[in-house]
Amino acid sequence: MRVGIYARVLKTKSAMDFFLHLIDLLEVRNIAVLIHKNFGEYLKEEHDLKVKYDVFDDKDSISGQIDYLICVGGDGTMLDTLKIVKDSNIPVVGVNLGRFGFLASSQTNEIEQTIDELVNKSYSIDKRAVLQLVSDEGLFEPFPFGLNDFVIHKQDTTSMIIVHTYLNGEFLNSYWADGLILATPTGSSGYSLSCGGPLCFPQSASFVVTPIAPHNLNVRPVVISDKNVISFEFEGRSQSVLASLDARSESIRTGVQLAVRKAEFTYSMIRLSSQNYMNTIRNKLNWGIDQRNY
Repeated sequence: MRVGIYARVLKTKSAMDFFLHLIDLLEVRNIAVLIHKNFGEYLKEEHDLKVKYDVFDDKDSISGQIDYLICVGGDGTMLDTLKIVKDSNIPVVGVNLGRFGFLASSQTNEIEQTIDELVNKSYSIDKRAVLQLVSDEGLFEPFPFGLNDFVIHKQDTTSMIIVHTYLNGEFLNSYWADGLILATPTGSSGYSLSCGGPLCFPQSASFVVTPIAPHNLNVRPVVISDKNVISFEFEGRSQSVLASLDARSESIRTGVQLAVRKAEFTYSMIRLSSQNYMNTIRNKLNWGIDQRNY
């Protein structure tokens, strides 16, 4: 078995100690360890790491290079892994080093159990929907895909924008707002939730359209089928808006044609045997923190 490891940075001594502990646990079980190229370069430059390791690169498909990808970090780091695994269906397991870690399957104190489940194949896999952006200017190329959400947002402190939104070519609404979010079920627990959007279960086959600070208070988030193709036109006093696809952002001018659909491939997220989505939302969102429940 060959396991790849990806992280952005290891800012603290405890994070570095955990990484070295993870390497030891994998090697004790005779699991081949490969480090993502960018992370490996970071380790050499910032930590002068003496541990020898092989490197994997994701410039092309990583199929055949690794069997699993372990992501060490927070939710933002997990979003990075979509660009690594692409359409390879390589399962990804997240180990939370961040503050919230909604997407991570494992905590640092559960790492031995996590590795054992990889070895024994006792985990489950959630097939998460992926967004694909299509535009007439090739935005976010060469990888116009996102796991969480696509967002159109006003730039800086300019006045509100108007986002004209269509489902399969039919007019839905013109949103007078600071922006608009189109979220997958995975992304429904992120920016969309903080703007009043609903939580959607991972297998609900849906998208959420959530306005950001709408000027009309009667305009609410809506849940639609992920079979829809959603297209956008926008206008405002500024000649450009900010578009983001997960953690990546680009400034785009008014008049650009944009459409978002569900991609033809999915993202394989490992779920440990002790976990389910209902436990996750209760624990992460502090549901049930009421003395009457105890």
